[in-house]
Amino acid sequence: MPQAEVARPLGRQQIVPKPDGFPQARQTGQFSPKFNRLAEVLNRDPTGLELTADPAALAPERLLVFEVRGSIGNFAKAIRNVPGLELIDEEELAADGEDKAPVAYLMVPDMRALRDLESLWRRWLRGELVRGETPWRDVFSLLRDLRSWGPRDRVQAMDSEVLSEIIAGLADDDPVRLEIEIVFRSNGDVAKAREADLRAAVQAQGGRTISTSRIIDIAYHAVLVDLPVRSVRSIIDRAADGIAALEPVMHIRPQSIASSIELGDTAESDVQPVAPALGDPVLALLDGVPVAAHRLFGDHLVVDDQFGLEPDALVSERVHGTAMASLIVHGDRNRREPPLPRRIHVVPVLGQQDRFPADLLIVDVIYRAIFAMRDGQQPTAPGVVIVNISLGNPRRRFSGQLSAWARLLDRLAYRYGILFVVSAGNCVEHFGIQAFAGRIQLEDATADVRATETVRALGAILADRRLFSPAETVNGLTIGACNTDAVTAADRVGARVNVDPYSGQLMVNPSSALGPGFAQSVKPDLLMPGAREHLRFVNNHVHVVVSPVGPSRSAGLLVAAPPSGGMENRTGYTNGTSAAAALASRTAHQIHDALELEYGELFRMLPHLQRAVLLKALLAHPAKWPDAAASLIRTTIGPADGRQHVRQKDNIRRFLGFGIVDASDAVACAGDRATFWATGLLHADKIANVAVPIPIAMAGLARPHALAATLAWFTPTSPGRKSYRSVRLKLIEPNDVAALRVKASGNQPDQNQTNRGTLFSRIWTGDKAPVVGADMNIVLSVQRDPDQGTPIDEPVPFGLAVTLSMPGVIEIYDQVRQRLAIAQRARA
Repeated sequence: MPQAEVARPLGRQQIVPKPDGFPQARQTGQFSPKFNRLAEVLNRDPTGLELTADPAALAPERLLVFEVRGSIGNFAKAIRNVPGLELIDEEELAADGEDKAPVAYLMVPDMRALRDLESLWRRWLRGELVRGETPWRDVFSLLRDLRSWGPRDRVQAMDSEVLSEIIAGLADDDPVRLEIEIVFRSNGDVAKAREADLRAAVQAQGGRTISTSRIIDIAYHAVLVDLPVRSVRSIIDRAADGIAALEPVMHIRPQSIASSIELGDTAESDVQPVAPALGDPVLALLDGVPVAAHRLFGDHLVVDDQFGLEPDALVSERVHGTAMASLIVHGDRNRREPPLPRRIHVVPVLGQQDRFPADLLIVDVIYRAIFAMRDGQQPTAPGVVIVNISLGNPRRRFSGQLSAWARLLDRLAYRYGILFVVSAGNCVEHFGIQAFAGRIQLEDATADVRATETVRALGAILADRRLFSPAETVNGLTIGACNTDAVTAADRVGARVNVDPYSGQLMVNPSSALGPGFAQSVKPDLLMPGAREHLRFVNNHVHVVVSPVGPSRSAGLLVAAPPSGGMENRTGYTNGTSAAAALASRTAHQIHDALELEYGELFRMLPHLQRAVLLKALLAHPAKWPDAAASLIRTTIGPADGRQHVRQKDNIRRFLGFGIVDASDAVACAGDRATFWATGLLHADKIANVAVPIPIAMAGLARPHALAATLAWFTPTSPGRKSYRSVRLKLIEPNDVAALRVKASGNQPDQNQTNRGTLFSRIWTGDKAPVVGADMNIVLSVQRDPDQGTPIDEPVPFGLAVTLSMPGVIEIYDQVRQRLAIAQRARA
């Protein structure tokens, strides 16, 4: 579409009402004892040594946790009025009911700042806050909790459970590798001193430091250490004399591990692909070491072994990287699609046995890999705009607080203009289906009953099926797996020994991790083919217990496999969200190829940021909820009350995200539909008006038709701002959409659910005759709301995809092309 008209938003911005504060009596009773003790100690001990010795006290150089009801928009403003206070981080966390419990971490560096904080509390109680201090009125009245960051915060329940499993059966002196995040300090000298304190404590416990990383852009500071089992026990117990009690420590976690895939029914490949001339990479794969010499790859792979992992990775064990590279280059080999026309830049981040490097922090590995590609002295892959990460950390499942890995991807996406495509994660643990007493009842049930009871069982354990870090990324696309593949009916015969939970209908696979994402955003974003996943009987006690089945010739995606048993160029079958993410990256590459072919320099000259967000919008644009799947979730999980449609849609989006994407819909064109695209940069408090031409061919025809629009952007992120997602865009429904005789479809996420991330999609449908005049346009407006917290100076890139369709009216495409005066390019 032509260059968008940029203007100021019309009308007033929506004002979100401030929640009611807690009663002052409640605040006085809960927090006055803390401030009273602070005042008493300060009166008799001006140095604050007594406070420092008390691990629960409000004390200098101690991280304080402020939990506040509702928005903490004024919090950042309030702390600037107390010299020396340092806001460490800020999150939007889901709390009880419909309430929010955002958390701000505040560093009180010295006695003066602590005295000022105590004085503010006293003046608030007396109603004596003066001009410039009034934001503290909201802070204190909405305060849910105020406490020092302590051992129970540093060692979370899930991490404690994993550590207990790791040390089971080990001797007291056996080393255990841990990741310890340090409270990030912006002052470099202070940061070094705190790291030195932690190193000394680790050494005193009989441990050693393996590596460190400090990434200022995402406020990340961590060390990788070995500690003996006896010290790990004190961490699990949150002992007062252990590492968990140290002031510099933010979090203690077991070392990250990589999610794995299975490979089934391998055989020798009988295909020798043609080796065409290949272009430079626009897609990078961060994964395991691939078998680059496999004849299915030819010259497609450029392996950039930045971390020296290739020599130690046995060729026969290079499963993950080989399979993902195969899916990106060729897709599912059962479909016999043409390979991509460009090389793929591969950076191995998995080494021996497809594991993360043992002596490095994975956040540091990813940061260094992207930096080398795009920002080193000699960038290794300067043209890359798509990065596939079919990896996740099953030890870090999203529970409201963003992982450092996700924060890193968000920052790098905006900094370099990269679309990160991330797998949601595979929850392969077995689960119970209460409706079936045993295996026979499960196998004999009708297809509809099996599907209903599987969804009901998964709905009961949503909390156990959460996204794997870094799938909660805000700027990236998170991909779940749907149950589709290209296995023929003849090959499905072997699958009868297992049970297909969703016979005959599209649905998210039982093992695919479920949403929502950060701040209740839609996650996973999209579903792509992850192969039909069956269930196998595990056991039964009160009811049957099942487990997802691995891939096979009967249910899988055909990929290249490492050599074994004398077969040098094997193929095999895989499945899951890793495979689905690889296919999503391949589809994004195909969209890039189509735009490049059609628009040439006009597209190639776009900055990386605009190309990346445009690919994000166009990849997500065809996503739809399958009617049968949405209905099944709605009627099974509910709630049953039809007036609770928002909660019903909330449950549907946890499973389906924005919907399932058919790759052919994302790339191909048709005569009875036209997809437009626009991209640009939007400055603060601006609105972009984009005119969509309506073809006269739609006029007066009473038949089904639709208008669909998808908006994508990258938000700047910065620790310490009012909101992690600093910039919010929205798509304003056009006033004249009524002329098309359409209304918002009910089979999509609720509008309030889609505006929490960086992807917004709406579909309007109808079957009454549109009222269309000559040269008619409908104006879609992309609006940038006021920035959250400190205003952002940088313009924000956005990509917009819009589709008009009326099945059977084949003049639509040509008419809108003529309206836009787009010349037909000659095809080779």
